[in-house]
Amino acid sequence: MNILEEIIAYKRTEVARQKTLMPLVQLEKFGFFSEPALSLKASLLNKNKTGIIAEFKRQSPSKGIINSEADVFEVTAAYTANGASGLSVLTDAKFFGGSADDLIKSRINSLPILRKDFIIDEYQVVEAKSLGADVILLIAACLTPTEVKQLAGKAKELGLEVLLEIHAEVELDHICDEVDIVGVNNRDLKTFTVDLEQSARLVEKIGGGKLKIAESGIHQPEDILYLGQNGFDGFLIGERFMKEPDPGKAFEDFVEKLSVLKMT
Repeated sequence: MNILEEIIAYKRTEVARQKTLMPLVQLEKFGFFSEPALSLKASLLNKNKTGIIAEFKRQSPSKGIINSEADVFEVTAAYTANGASGLSVLTDAKFFGGSADDLIKSRINSLPILRKDFIIDEYQVVEAKSLGADVILLIAACLTPTEVKQLAGKAKELGLEVLLEIHAEVELDHICDEVDIVGVNNRDLKTFTVDLEQSARLVEKIGGGKLKIAESGIHQPEDILYLGQNGFDGFLIGERFMKEPDPGKAFEDFVEKLSVLKMT
């Protein structure tokens, strides 16, 4: 199996186990479940913000440990204070070192939060809402178009927005009315190779009516300008900041350099 197949196989077992430990009826009693979600779409279109969805990520299958010491409160607060348009929080524990608790702790911030996980079951959509997420991630590489429509429909029913991640032209047919934002991942989830040009090649084929974000492989403020000129409304960045001893300061410095570039 490639790494994505391995993750999904494990996720099916994990979700089945979680359903027995925490039935849906209990998830729906959580305080966050009844609170209205914040709009990532609106935040990305806010010109007073950076357009960056800043990610909190401790590790990954391709990089191993990225930052095991960072405090989720401090990092996400710094992201928020320095102009992030949204937060992305990994909740997968086995492969990315994340947790539901990371998302809950991030909820202290007044930014829309993307639950970054491998969602394959409606249970996880309800779980995302109960944890305080505003947006869910659906990955075309591990779902059929019918499954995307079903899961996105459940998200809309709960008032959540949907980010659909694609990597190749063959996945364009996964885009449906229920999807709010389309993300192009420059990293192939099967091989973990990165190609920044992938976003530029696909953006024109996504079509109008959907916000578009570029994901992965964005390292310099110049990358933001390039991708913005090619039609992207937002940029999901995590490793670039999380690999530094102080991710919040790394984000602040990045934003300062981006501001200077935009003025020149």
